[in-house]
Amino acid sequence: MKRKFISVICAAVLVMTTALMGCGNETANKQEETPVTESETVTEEVSEEVTPEPTEAVEEAPAVVYEDVDINVAALKGPTAMGMVKLMDESDKGETATNHYTFTISAAPDETTPAIVQGNLDIAAVPANLAAVLYNKTQGGVKVIAVNTLGVLYIVENGETINTVEDLRGKTIYASGKGATPEYALNYMLSANGINPDTDVTIEYKAEHAECVSALESDPNGVAMLPQPFVTTAQLQNEKTRIALDMTKEWQNAASASGSGATLIAGVVIARTQFVEEHPEAVDLFLEQYGKSVDFTNENIDEASTLIENYGIIKAAVAAKAIPYCNITCMAGNEMKEKLSGYLGELYNQNPESVGGALPKDEFYY
Repeated sequence: MKRKFISVICAAVLVMTTALMGCGNETANKQEETPVTESETVTEEVSEEVTPEPTEAVEEAPAVVYEDVDINVAALKGPTAMGMVKLMDESDKGETATNHYTFTISAAPDETTPAIVQGNLDIAAVPANLAAVLYNKTQGGVKVIAVNTLGVLYIVENGETINTVEDLRGKTIYASGKGATPEYALNYMLSANGINPDTDVTIEYKAEHAECVSALESDPNGVAMLPQPFVTTAQLQNEKTRIALDMTKEWQNAASASGSGATLIAGVVIARTQFVEEHPEAVDLFLEQYGKSVDFTNENIDEASTLIENYGIIKAAVAAKAIPYCNITCMAGNEMKEKLSGYLGELYNQNPESVGGALPKDEFYY
């Protein structure tokens, strides 16, 4: 009985002690509570969460070391080569980092095509449709890495008789680029305006644009389709020569009428697929350097014109007048694919053989 009573007393004491301790803690907590701002709370929480533990020093990743690559590049006399002159100059001075270029400037695409197929060229500027033809011919052996020239074609004459496409009916037109972009662009423009290229006009194709200029000069009633800078050359030789039609605008008018938004593209830069796969860093470096070279040509016309003459492309005086109308660019990536695929699609609709019988697959676009 006595032991049971003592147990009851101890239990009561324990309960009271616990209650008093709880009250004391609650009072202390109430006394310590003070208003805090949200920023203070966040700061405290973040401070507690991000306090770093001592760690060993982390070594920085080593810089990427690019290999030296010898690259054979071909450009065409005209806007493509004009856009590359700064890069040519830097190459001659040894200022192109790990890329070491050898440039070849050709008068016509036919001079570069065999070298591309045979693997003697790594990178080349070619007409847009020829790039697709080569892709199909080599079974994917080339990739397009940039668009370098938009529409630069014009119809010129020595007089005032041509003001619309219809005015070309019955005329003799001197042109260069048979089997390439100029031919298909001319046929597209004529056909879209109801003119049969085979029967309603006479088209005399020359091997080079310069021959068209000479033919136009010797024929008072002649009409020629020329790209810049050869339009400027013709105008400097004969003050009566004028631009009658802008092929780019006429193309857009025809495309819009048919519900197409395709843009006229004159030239692109391609590279051998094997070269791209083996040297992707070199290709990326080329695109970076080429883009800067294009910007230099467009933004520093006088200096660029001097280089253009130094490299035997055209006279500086001609280049200075022509550059603003040459639409020289360096379009790569998704924009390149969108614009070029649309243009090639229009050519395919006109004549599948103009792009090699089939439209290139996505792997064609770098």
